[in-house]
Amino acid sequence: MKIAVLGASGQLGRFLCRVLAEKAIPLPRSACDISDRAQLHRMLADLRPSVVINTAAYTEVDRAETDVVTCQAVNVKGVANLAAVCRDLDCTLMHISSDYVFGGDCSRTQPYDETDLPAPLSVYGQSKLDSELPVRELAKYFIVRSCGLYCDDENSSNFVNTMLRLAAQRESVQVVNDQRCTPTYIPHLCRALLFLLETEAYGTYHITNTGSTTWCELAQTIFQLANVECEAIPIPTAHYATPARRPNYSVLDITKYQHLAGPVMPSWHKALQQRLTALSGERDESA
Repeated sequence: MKIAVLGASGQLGRFLCRVLAEKAIPLPRSACDISDRAQLHRMLADLRPSVVINTAAYTEVDRAETDVVTCQAVNVKGVANLAAVCRDLDCTLMHISSDYVFGGDCSRTQPYDETDLPAPLSVYGQSKLDSELPVRELAKYFIVRSCGLYCDDENSSNFVNTMLRLAAQRESVQVVNDQRCTPTYIPHLCRALLFLLETEAYGTYHITNTGSTTWCELAQTIFQLANVECEAIPIPTAHYATPARRPNYSVLDITKYQHLAGPVMPSWHKALQQRLTALSGERDESA
């Protein structure tokens, strides 16, 4: 089985290619721009993959508020192009979406399942919701919504790496404490994605680590587990103004995935421990 990985230069795409090894056909944006339908069709028609995994996305949440055209070109038009090509070539399409399709229900306190009505708060969130529509028209598809991805690569841009970098520079950081979600460790997500591809249980899935936390609680746990001297000071979202609104609750219910009896998704706390243990090991080896 050949699996084309679009967005292969991003943190999720890179890890997927590493795990898939010789099965992977890495397609970074420099090689294949999904907003160019003709190029996309030529590329995939030549490669003839059995499966396409789309990790390519415009992910600059705040910038998207003013850069709407570019965001939609990648996240909406690009995915529509990809869905059309996969239909023409009879490929299975796995598309990665986001918890940011939710958030409009400000009183929410229960995890969202796949049947809950989306209500995005931002241009980015709306673009991810819109991206799902053409995918659902396919006979063979997986849409996977996840949240707060981070990996073992110290050079990747993610919350864990940002907090560790700031902790090396400051004695304290202010972090919002009224946005609750479930950050997800990419190695755990990838195991689940590859399991899904072995099934024919097509459809939409929520896949994250389990439990929930706020960004401030997450930062405090990072500092504690990494044994760094930095204080995470809780602040409300109102004191940290950003162009794009974020959900104050976007925890996802992963029961549908769990019913398939795939690889277990550990708690966010255990996942973070595993990440920071891996980091410590890397540093010991380079010492």
